[in-house]
Amino acid sequence: MATSWRQRWLLMVLTGLRGWQLGVTEARVSTDVLLPYAEGHGPSHSHRHVRDCQAVTFGTRTFESWPSSSHDTLPVARSSVFISDMPGGAKSSRWVYGHMTVVPDPLRQLSVLEPGGPGGCEKNPRVSVEETGAAGCLYAQNAGFFNITSDGCLGNVVSDGRMVRDSGGVQNAQFGIRRDGTLVFGYLSQEDVLDQSNPFVQLVSGVVWLLRNGEVYINQSLKAECDKIVDMELFRDFVEVRSARTAVGHDVNGNVVMFHVDGQTHKRGMSLWEVADFLKNNGVINAINLDGGGSSSFVINGTLASYPTDTCKPGSRWRCARHVSTVLCVHRRRCQPADCSGHGVCTASFYGLSCAEECACEDPCACDPQTGSCNSTSNRAVQCLGRRRQKEAYRHKPYLTEQTWLIITLMLASLLLIRLLAHFLRATRRWLLFGFSYTQVPLSDVKGEALTYSFLQLH
Repeated sequence: MATSWRQRWLLMVLTGLRGWQLGVTEARVSTDVLLPYAEGHGPSHSHRHVRDCQAVTFGTRTFESWPSSSHDTLPVARSSVFISDMPGGAKSSRWVYGHMTVVPDPLRQLSVLEPGGPGGCEKNPRVSVEETGAAGCLYAQNAGFFNITSDGCLGNVVSDGRMVRDSGGVQNAQFGIRRDGTLVFGYLSQEDVLDQSNPFVQLVSGVVWLLRNGEVYINQSLKAECDKIVDMELFRDFVEVRSARTAVGHDVNGNVVMFHVDGQTHKRGMSLWEVADFLKNNGVINAINLDGGGSSSFVINGTLASYPTDTCKPGSRWRCARHVSTVLCVHRRRCQPADCSGHGVCTASFYGLSCAEECACEDPCACDPQTGSCNSTSNRAVQCLGRRRQKEAYRHKPYLTEQTWLIITLMLASLLLIRLLAHFLRATRRWLLFGFSYTQVPLSDVKGEALTYSFLQLH
C-alpha cells in the first residue's frame, strides 16, 4: 500500500532525529586527551623494582593501609575550590571550579562501578558517568583509565567483591577497600591483589601516587611508574600540565575524599603538584590520581555538575561529558536493616559483605554473621537470644484489658467535664453580680506587637 505524504513526512522527521542522535553520540570526539604513556599503560618492570627503588624508611612496604570510618552519617560534597599557590612559589588569586566529597563509612557507601553496570569492562563499552551513576549514586565521578583504541578498562578492577579485571601486576598507583574496611593506597604485587585472607571488595588503578602518609609523593611515583627514558618527558608533562583532574584519598578519620576539578589541558585546571598540595592542605593523608583531562566528570543525583571540555559534535558550542571507563559511586548505606549502623555487625536475619545475604536458618539467631552457617556461637547470637528472651518475658507480663482502659477513659472525661462546668458557673455568677466591662487597647500597640512578632518569625 502506498504511503501518504503525511506518513512520508513523519518518516523523514524520525529518520532525521535518529541520525542526529547517532551523530551526537558518534561525534563526541575526545578533544582533550591527557595520557601518561605514549604506548600501552603502566611500566613493564616488576613489583620488586618498585620495592627496591623506594626510600629505605618505608622498608618493603609499597602501599599504605588505613582503617576506614564507620560513622552512620551522610556523604558531604563541597564545591568551588580556591587555590592561591602556583608552581614555582608565585602567588596569584586564581579560582578553579571543582568538588570535594567526603565519604564516611566507605565500606558500605562507596563502590567501583563498571561502565554501564556489571559486565561493562568485559563488553568494552565506554559510558558517561551520568548513565553509569544514574542507578542510585548520590555522587559519582570517573575513576580508572581506559584503552583509547579498544575502549577497554585498564588496570585492576574489583567491583562490589567481584574481580572484574586483573592487570597482571602492572605497577600503577592503586586505591582499594578490603573486606574488613581497610583502605589501601599505593603499589600492589600480584599476590597483594589476589590475597583472599582479606580480599579487596573495591579496587581501581590510577597513575601517580600523590600523597603518602601526608607528604607529596610525586617524584617517587615518577621513578616507580615510568621505566623508559623516552617516556619520562611525556610522563613529566602529564604531571606538570594544567588540566582537569580527578583524584581519591582519605583523611585522618578514615573517610574517603573524592576530588574533581574542571579544566582544559594547557589552559585551565590544576597540575598534579597543585592537586597534591591542595589535598594535603585539606587534611588528606594518602591519595592517588585518576583519569583526568576531558574524562573528568562529576555527577550529583544523576545530573552532570561539572563542565566537560568535549563538544557534543564538531563545530558545536554544546558540551557533552565524555564516555569513560570505571566510576566511583557514592550511594546510600547498603547495610540493611539499620541495626548494622555504626558497628558493622549484621542483624540476625542477614550475613556476609554489607549484610547483603539473607539467612536461611530455622532459628535466625543461630546464623553466623560472616558465613551464614546455622550453628553460630558468636557474640551476635548471644545478644540475639538475650533480646528474644526479653521480648518473651515482656509479652507474658500482665496487661490491662480493653474494659479497664474504657473505665479509666470515662473517669478522666468525667473529671474534665466537672472542671469545665465549675468554670462556667463561676463566670455566670460574676456576670450576674458586676455586669459587662471592657478595656480599650490602642490600635497602634496591637499593630506594633504584630509587626514585632512578624519580624522575629522572619529571623
